[in-house]
Amino acid sequence: MKIFKKNEYDAKDIITFTFNKGTVLKGSEKRQAEVMKNGKNPGLGIRELHKKGITGKGINVAIIDQNLLLHHPEFDGKIAKYYDTGCEQDPNSGSMHAPAVTSILVGNKIGVAPDAKVYFAAAPSWKGDSEYYAKGLYWIIEENKKLPEGEKIRVVSVSAAPSGKGSPFTKNLKMWDEAVLAAQGDGILVLDCRNTETTGIIAPAFYNPEKPDNISMCKGGFPTSKYVVPSTQIGVPTSYRTVAEEYREGSPSYQYTGQGGLSWGIPYATGVLALGWQVNPALDKDQMVQILFKTCSTANDGSNIINPAAFIDAVKKTKK
Repeated sequence: MKIFKKNEYDAKDIITFTFNKGTVLKGSEKRQAEVMKNGKNPGLGIRELHKKGITGKGINVAIIDQNLLLHHPEFDGKIAKYYDTGCEQDPNSGSMHAPAVTSILVGNKIGVAPDAKVYFAAAPSWKGDSEYYAKGLYWIIEENKKLPEGEKIRVVSVSAAPSGKGSPFTKNLKMWDEAVLAAQGDGILVLDCRNTETTGIIAPAFYNPEKPDNISMCKGGFPTSKYVVPSTQIGVPTSYRTVAEEYREGSPSYQYTGQGGLSWGIPYATGVLALGWQVNPALDKDQMVQILFKTCSTANDGSNIINPAAFIDAVKKTKK
């Protein structure tokens, strides 16, 4: 537990902080709890869709990320299968990144598509070797082949850039490109953090934390680094979010992130797509992406912003 005295911080800045449930901001405990609670709302009308029964039920998705402990209350029972590509970690230890992205996608209180199921491939991003990510994606492709029609894995959330300009990976980058082509050839959509026309369509954005469901009040970029999201990309909220965390088995918790990275946007968009496939499972990945772009809203700053409700309405009306 880390305790901060009142003279060590400015209460008005709490919403910009990053802290977990073990952090105590003395004198502002009520506000801190409120910020943590509000950050669990995906925003942009997602919870209204849930009330209508649109929760991703019956849809299989996949994630490639760091090693994950499977029993956090946000996603316990939602991991259909788990495969470790070579993380070489203590089985009782978790990571910061994996529970966060998983909770954004399928979390009970946090998630965009809380009733979707996840095929999870754990990959050691810290090794800087894209072979592990490619290995994870090929595993997903093979698992998908075993599934009957109607239960196929629709989309893979990859909060990393295992190849491309500016990639932090240094080994076997072409292996990722080849694996992505193989997945696409099998009808699986892959979303990652590369800046490409097919996989890198998601950009960071952030909503007004006091009015998270108001799409017009979203802005492109990050709270400390704003920019206009172009029409060639889709802005997705990454900031002012609460996410799951668990570093040791049996110690689930939550972390509030005043500014999240693009990593938080990939599973959010994946979740919205899962909602779409629930209401119209006949559509393929290209149709879904086209509708996602066509239904975007233009925020006050001119940014192209994902519009889940408009997307679902259009998906319902689209024929194969």
